[in-house]
Amino acid sequence: MKPIYLLIGLLIIATTSCKSSKSVASQAEIDALHTMVTNKQFRIVSDWAYPQVTNAMQQVLSSGLLQPGSAGGGINLIGNTNFLRVSGDSITSYLPYYGERQMQVAYGGGDSAIEFKGLVENYKAVQNEDHSYTISFEAKSNSESFNVYIQLSPNLNSYMTVNGTSRHTIRYSGEVKPIKPLK
Repeated sequence: MKPIYLLIGLLIIATTSCKSSKSVASQAEIDALHTMVTNKQFRIVSDWAYPQVTNAMQQVLSSGLLQPGSAGGGINLIGNTNFLRVSGDSITSYLPYYGERQMQVAYGGGDSAIEFKGLVENYKAVQNEDHSYTISFEAKSNSESFNVYIQLSPNLNSYMTVNGTSRHTIRYSGEVKPIKPLK
């Protein structure tokens, strides 16, 4: 009889202690994110890049050529220059690209990173039930067009997916910060 009570007690403890803790954002964090997104004044700096893992990319990851901490499709960007800046209707970016190119490469390989400098097209920002934002837009570099999808959380985490016309998809995770508009 005692083993049954012990088993029932363990089941009760296991089911009540395994609740998922849902992090609730403060109103100040929600308001700060709302202001950044509606004013289109933010800058994203990524800590990690997640290239699409193809056979060739897996060989590079296994070779030991990348910085320490990079493995399994996640490449550590801490200490590497990278950003995506949205200021009104203009965008500027320098995002290091890891992955396979499908077609054209500029002479001398000068377009290895994803670099935008110009106007944002088809900008859409949607607020989700959890007060995060899903942002999508199109941007162009010198020789390529990109579709960009960004998820911004009230805790200022960012998750970005970039689809290029001649590159495999790459994802980035990092942090979003407000910027002051240029006068």
